[in-house]
Amino acid sequence: MKKSTIQFSVELDNNNVPEKIRWDATDKPEDTPSETKSISVSLWDDKQKNTMRIDLWTKDMPVDEMKRFYIECVGGIAQSVLSSTGDERMANEINSLCDRLVEMVRQEK
Repeated sequence: MKKSTIQFSVELDNNNVPEKIRWDATDKPEDTPSETKSISVSLWDDKQKNTMRIDLWTKDMPVDEMKRFYIECVGGIAQSVLSSTGDERMANEINSLCDRLVEMVRQEK
């Protein structure tokens, strides 16, 4: 059986705010860790029937990029719903929400 590992490394300042986030994976083409400004990980707890989330971002990540990051995360969820359940209606509703959020962000500029 093949195994794959994903690792996150977070450097914190004196106030425990992330300054640098690095990630690495056994299946990643590069041999060295990559730096990123934000991560969002969701885990399903089958026993509790709920989701645990880990959301981290560096203090220098611009707010507009943060908003785009989360819109893209939600859009990815739409694709995952479609792929895993075949529920086109739910995927379309999620994508419609993304379209509205993109428009809202555009109007903020």
